[in-house]
Amino acid sequence: MSTPPPSPADRTAPGRAHSFRSVAAVLALSWLAVFFDGMDVNIYGAVMPHMLDDPGLGLTPGSAGTIGSWTTFGMLIGALVTGNMTDWLGRRAMLITSIVLFSAGSAVCAIADGVALFGTGRFLSGLGLGGLMPICLAVVLEFAPPRRAALSTGLLMTSYHAGGMAATGLGLAIAPEHGWRPVFWAGVLPALVAVPLLLRWFPESPGVLLAKGRRAEADAVADRYGMPRPQPAEAPPGGARGRWEAVLALFRPGSRWTTPLLWTASFCGLLLVYGVSTWLPQLMRASGYGLTSSISFLLVVNAGGIIGMLIAGRTADRFGAVRVSAIWFLLTACGALLMSAHLPLGITYVVVFVTGIWLFSAQVMVYAATGTVYGPAERAAGLGWVTGVGRTGAVAGPWLGGILLANGAQDWGFTMFALAGVVGAVMIALVPLAGRLRRAPGPVSAKAPAA
Repeated sequence: MSTPPPSPADRTAPGRAHSFRSVAAVLALSWLAVFFDGMDVNIYGAVMPHMLDDPGLGLTPGSAGTIGSWTTFGMLIGALVTGNMTDWLGRRAMLITSIVLFSAGSAVCAIADGVALFGTGRFLSGLGLGGLMPICLAVVLEFAPPRRAALSTGLLMTSYHAGGMAATGLGLAIAPEHGWRPVFWAGVLPALVAVPLLLRWFPESPGVLLAKGRRAEADAVADRYGMPRPQPAEAPPGGARGRWEAVLALFRPGSRWTTPLLWTASFCGLLLVYGVSTWLPQLMRASGYGLTSSISFLLVVNAGGIIGMLIAGRTADRFGAVRVSAIWFLLTACGALLMSAHLPLGITYVVVFVTGIWLFSAQVMVYAATGTVYGPAERAAGLGWVTGVGRTGAVAGPWLGGILLANGAQDWGFTMFALAGVVGAVMIALVPLAGRLRRAPGPVSAKAPAA
């Protein structure tokens, strides 16, 4: 008679409980890394009007949209590569590499004397930015306390919007008097601030350590943070063959239907996130609002995003990430249509703030739902591909926005956002149904995993 596997409680070393306090350092460092991610992504939109007004750069609305797509195409490559490489080289090393890459890209943008070099810098930044998010999400899902995965994911993503607000603040405070270049120089700060902290205090994943055969180190890290010690079934597969098997596992009977649904929902969510981050100030300016007000809308929508993450995380832990994501997508569609209605300035600020509550956390709850579909051994690859394939939406959003603005059809930009919200809602809402259609026994849970 075989011995049943130990329960999480049996695998936890005595003396320290697995709680927010026990993993606070890991969550805080992940928060800092994503803060700089949000700052770098939003810098472009925050200074876009000033760059378009700079004759020496030669930027036009069409080329600005193309460069935005270069950035997100770099993110696509970075996310797909990192989702598989992180379980081979280690999450800590790949996270630090990602930060160095997008800091270097920001420096290239700061010295660019033309559109081509500037676009190269944004592509380089995209490579780093694309790798950072799936790593931090995988780390948080692994280290999060039991039954707090969705809340931990929401807390992590508040940092993205705090970074977006910081970028907008820099754009408002520096760009009018000193130009847009010093704002990009601020994008070098992650390499100077975050990298030393990560080298000193960020741990390697216990699951990755176990996959490398470093059992003692894996147990030591788990014990240090009060986590259950990892078991072989939870370790990501090693080697090139193992990484390929992790990708194939995304289409096994247990998840073959949910995988394309998650990819499509992520496409819609990231089209919204990066379309808004890149084009909201210019869309509002084209609608007749002043330059300062137009840039301020980016600050307001990110402030709403912070509130939204806190609400969505707690709500999803109670009612399920799938349900929350679907409702949030629909509310985002309503908000996008209201933003196109040319309302009085004060009311528009309220609409933009409330839309921010739903817009960003709809996408984050797609990530939280992803954690319910894939097991621990496939979760990093699953998150990497959900974020990676979703980056095609991040490529499409800035590009389509540039095309619409170049042709004087800015109101269609908000319609595009609304349609993406509706499609995203339908796709994520179908995940539980797809789970019931799968061949493997047991339904897909709409709630966050117990970590």
